[in-house]
Amino acid sequence: MKLFVGLGNPGRKYEANRHNIGFMAVDRIATDHGFAPWRARFQGEVSEGRLGSGKIVLLKPHTFMNLSGQSVGEAMRFYKLTPDDVTVFHDELDLAPGKLRVKTGGGHAGHNGLRSIHQHIGEAYHRVRIGIGHPGDKARVAAYVLSDFAKADGDWIEDLLRGISDGAPALAQGDATRFMNAVSLRTAPPRPSAPKPAGKPAPAATIEPEDERNPLQKLIDRFR
Repeated sequence: MKLFVGLGNPGRKYEANRHNIGFMAVDRIATDHGFAPWRARFQGEVSEGRLGSGKIVLLKPHTFMNLSGQSVGEAMRFYKLTPDDVTVFHDELDLAPGKLRVKTGGGHAGHNGLRSIHQHIGEAYHRVRIGIGHPGDKARVAAYVLSDFAKADGDWIEDLLRGISDGAPALAQGDATRFMNAVSLRTAPPRPSAPKPAGKPAPAATIEPEDERNPLQKLIDRFR
């Protein structure tokens, strides 16, 4: 069994925030893969289903971002899981919008949701870092992550979420490379090969009329 955790803040006022891209990711997995309806549990909401042959529990902590670790720790203890069984989907300021990276372990880089999870289960869990870009000024970060995505972001968000959902079975099996490939096929699909330029048509063959003149006539015509 694996636990996929999407980070965000509960409530309608936050649902389109940049900080809630983790919620959006697990919501998309649940919808596309026919998971059970969400239900209240572990200070959050859970939905259970299967990805390939493995059972997956999706979790959206409703403790608000800064206390996400409480919900994750409670779910881990109930299911008797280790940090290696946990994958957290979260927003990442240090990646450009639409970019995505997979990481295991390491620091929390100031992300309050990850900081809380570190406190409750340690750092040896897996992460899917979903790029939202940086506002350019540290003083603007809090307002930036708690503001809604712009309408112009809709297309890349849709492509990215579809890619995450496509690759979720591979991620559940621990195959990060295949997961990333699935995301790339949605966010940066290969361009179709350009058709080879057609070669110039060969010049039409010409047939010279047979010369029926006798040698003397040819000589006379030559000096006319």
